Amino acid sequence: MIGRLNIRQLIEEREEYLSSLAVKSRLSRGRIRYEPPCPVRTAFQRDRDRIIHCKSFRRLKHKTQVFIAPPGDHFVTRLTHTLEVSQIARTIARALNLNEDLTEAIALGHDLGHTPFGHVGEDILNELYSGGFRHSEQSLRIVELLENDGRGLNLTWEVRDGIMNHSKSGVKDILGEGWGEANTLEGEVVKIADFVAYINHDIGDAIRAGIVVERDLPLSAITVLGLGHSQRINTMVCDIIENSWAIRGWDVTCNPKKEKPSVKMSPEVLAAAHTLNDFLFERVYNMRSAQEETERAREDVRFLYQYFNKHGDEMPAEYRLYANEDERRVVDYIAGMTDQYAMRLAAELQDS
Repeated sequence: MIGRLNIRQLIEEREEYLSSLAVKSRLSRGRIRYEPPCPVRTAFQRDRDRIIHCKSFRRLKHKTQVFIAPPGDHFVTRLTHTLEVSQIARTIARALNLNEDLTEAIALGHDLGHTPFGHVGEDILNELYSGGFRHSEQSLRIVELLENDGRGLNLTWEVRDGIMNHSKSGVKDILGEGWGEANTLEGEVVKIADFVAYINHDIGDAIRAGIVVERDLPLSAITVLGLGHSQRINTMVCDIIENSWAIRGWDVTCNPKKEKPSVKMSPEVLAAAHTLNDFLFERVYNMRSAQEETERAREDVRFLYQYFNKHGDEMPAEYRLYANEDERRVVDYIAGMTDQYAMRLAAELQDS
């Protein structure tokens, strides 16, 4: 309590003015372990703060987005990607009168489980580990178990659901079949903001790396979305808000079919986004996968996986404690590594 004032309760009262489809923090499904409420912060604000202060969040600054060991200082990392997703998602959530605090917490935690070397590392671990590997599942495992000396972060159900269901399961069909669905609209906002962020900053990184130039971008896409980075993001965000606007004032009595509004793009903008996404796969992602540093990254992950499955006693103690099977412990250890640490450790072990 701060004097006679309970700040959290005042914030919760203001949340009553949010959309009827927004998640109110006082109505959260709660945490795995009960905790008394904070007098200053709502449940979702506490979750946001716990994520920002955890070790896995700090390591994101040294994890690759697309370019492994990039030559310049301005390439996107997993941390800068996360911050961009958070900014875009908050803008959309605020416009749609959804819970911005919940949206921010999900966005900040959505990529905590990403491996070193971006999706290359994820693909190799998925190939090697008998249980399969998805970074969204690893992100959930981090906040539920691995952080805080095996106690996890004890986040609310809504944040954990959004983290688990943000991933597109490797599908290229944006908003299509296989896209998956979060159980809150705030989680859906983060999922579409994730796409808006990466499709645009990956183009910027590809141009920065000299792989493509602006005039290479598909004319049909940039005619709709715009040529510049900020213009494309603005077009996509405004389109999502406009086409999801019914969320703001949704009322079941005005909707006889009881069809809940969804977070979506217009057909025209969605088609342009698909075109840009296909362009990235053809001209950037597939090309990067064949380059020398990418193959070296694959070899490093394979080596570390094989080495620690044979020498599990050499892993840090915490990774030996938080899993019931040796293979799972190795996955947890490797997935938590930064790019530089994984490369350095593989080189040291190979030379020893």
